[in-house]
Amino acid sequence: MGKELNEDTGFNVSIKTLIAIAFAIATVVGMWFALQADIQEAKELPVIPPPPDPEVTRMEFDMKDQMIRSTIMTTQEDVTELKEDMKRIEEKIDKLR
Repeated sequence: MGKELNEDTGFNVSIKTLIAIAFAIATVVGMWFALQADIQEAKELPVIPPPPDPEVTRMEFDMKDQMIRSTIMTTQEDVTELKEDMKRIEEKIDKLR
């Protein structure tokens, strides 16, 4: 049967173990106070309001529209050039056959 625990029961703890336990407790307490200080600092910081919703002006809309249209036209020209290059390449391949 197991030993009974009573007032006369004793146990041995090394000094190394006591130092490790004291160090662990000191670390936890230090972290607790650091966390509390960070929380207090966060409470004192000013609240930053969200930025206002951006309104698109007519001029900005027109400029973006013009930019999109010019990009489409440039892309269309590039595609036309690529088609012409493809036709020339196909003709050269046909001549090689």
